[in-house]
Amino acid sequence: MSSVDEALSIIKRGAEEVLLEEELVKKLKTGKPLRIKAGFDPTAPDLHLGHTVLINKLKQFQDLGHEIIFLIGDFTGMIGDPTGKSATRPPLTPEQVAENAKTYQAQIFKILDPEKTRVEFNSAWMGKMGAADMIKLASSLTVARMLERDDFNKRYSSNQPIAIHEFLYPLIQGHDSVALQSDVELGGTDQKFNLLMGRELQKQAGQEPQVVLMMPILEGLDGVQKMSKSLGNYIGVDDAPDDMFGKIMSISDELMWRYFELLSFRPMPEIEQFKADVEQGANPRDIKFKLADEIIERFHNKEAADKARESFIARFQKGAMPDDMPELSLKAENGEIPIANLLKDAGLTGGTSEAMRMIKQGAVKIDGEKVSDKGLKIQAGTQSVYQVGKRKFARVTVD
Repeated sequence: MSSVDEALSIIKRGAEEVLLEEELVKKLKTGKPLRIKAGFDPTAPDLHLGHTVLINKLKQFQDLGHEIIFLIGDFTGMIGDPTGKSATRPPLTPEQVAENAKTYQAQIFKILDPEKTRVEFNSAWMGKMGAADMIKLASSLTVARMLERDDFNKRYSSNQPIAIHEFLYPLIQGHDSVALQSDVELGGTDQKFNLLMGRELQKQAGQEPQVVLMMPILEGLDGVQKMSKSLGNYIGVDDAPDDMFGKIMSISDELMWRYFELLSFRPMPEIEQFKADVEQGANPRDIKFKLADEIIERFHNKEAADKARESFIARFQKGAMPDDMPELSLKAENGEIPIANLLKDAGLTGGTSEAMRMIKQGAVKIDGEKVSDKGLKIQAGTQSVYQVGKRKFARVTVD
């Protein structure tokens, strides 16, 4: 296998689509380091593992000797990416953007080499654009072309408002590629229109168009919806080691392989061997330990990973309870409190209906004993440890 073939195999690992692959091969054959761009709008102060799918791909390009440009969209962040949105997003303030951008840089360097990573802010060139320049940029594309975008088209067809500034977002993202003269841009599959905009504007500017590499959207812990903080199905880059370990161990055995492909840096032949081992009777839990160890070591350190694994084994395989669980007192009306209300008030469930559902699923325990009676009432004057699922504990005194 040639060095280009080997590089292509690494680059395409986990990728959903490469446009155009023959152009990428041609660029790789020059032997010159390529400019690899990925943009992130600092819309929230912290990153989760879903974001790191792209950052991991940047790391692979970096290890292959290419120039990595981590673009922080501090200008576009004040517009708000309309991708996949059914309504106009509220723009962030410059203060929010600046604060979030600061934490992004601290988090990405847990994966990327800071000495070999070029961090750019698109306000560096967009902030200098005058009204005439913005009008010229806006003339690059027609409204009809914008409405080819699925989310814009749906909103237009259903008479949902589309603000004019939202049309500017893909244009500015595309112009970033012109400003940076990027050879390759990475993005999620939901960003296809924006990524291709970079190719279009580079052609108009007389530049060689960038190759677009799209990565899949990582499913969250539920294995269904994309990983999202708002959905609560995420693993945060800054999560505590114990929390991170517990969350990784909670994913399904099937989802584990997708996490290995997109989040692990282990060679694919090694991961394929893990699959073969499981098919031949190995315990998937032990393979999942390897994934959890690798990810926690990446964002914390090996000692933290070892401790988290030991804590997990002690807590969930030997029946031990955590020492650091929250302790609280709840007031009982008429001398008793329904179990569903107690679980909700203790913060162990989002509401009484969720509490009922968890009881039905056999996921609720009191002092280690499973609860099956949804109508159970807890008497005043008692103190017990309540557990919901594998990770939620609270020591509750009922007064």
